[in-house]
Amino acid sequence: MQIALLGGTGDIGEGLALRIARDTDHEVRIGSRKAEKAESAAEEYRTELDERGADATVTGHENPAAAAPADIAIAAVPAYYLSDTVEAVADELDDSVLVSPAVGMQRDEDGLHYNPPGLGSVTALAVKAAPDDVPVVGAFHNLAAAKLADLDADLDWDVPVVADDDEAKATVVELTAELETLRALDAGPLANASEVESLTPLLINLAANNDGMHDLGVKFW
Repeated sequence: MQIALLGGTGDIGEGLALRIARDTDHEVRIGSRKAEKAESAAEEYRTELDERGADATVTGHENPAAAAPADIAIAAVPAYYLSDTVEAVADELDDSVLVSPAVGMQRDEDGLHYNPPGLGSVTALAVKAAPDDVPVVGAFHNLAAAKLADLDADLDWDVPVVADDDEAKATVVELTAELETLRALDAGPLANASEVESLTPLLINLAANNDGMHDLGVKFW
């Protein structure tokens, strides 16, 4: 498959790009609003993968060009950029599965808090912004970006996946299963996205308030 990381120059995009490129045979297409930024990031990722002996295909493009041939397009952008990013590539999403890992959060003196939009979840924003015939999947919400991008780290994390389209959900579950030390779990329909998203600020608050708890993920037993 061809996997597009829209906004793949950022935090979660880097980790997903490196791990997909290292652990699978899929082509990784890094997207950005500026092609030059995407090409520079793709070169950095290729260099790291080459040093690790990984034979990977990673290329950089402007977001619409990255999305055009993609089987899976992951909108790896902050929540406040999500709608604009999806709308910018909407015409290129034919036959693609759109994945949203974004979480809405706000900080005050007590820590980070889940801040869902009026639609109920950030994943619902992706559904609203995407063309009606493009299936949307919520996944990769609870991954600590720095540890995800550290290819020496043994993650042992679970990835809750939500979607209304069973085939699209299965596609993302299968992709996740190819990534070392990640396990996909079916978390039900898109209506459950808010429960999944709200775990992220909890993990960050736990890491901030407990010694030795950095870059937390989730594991269900």
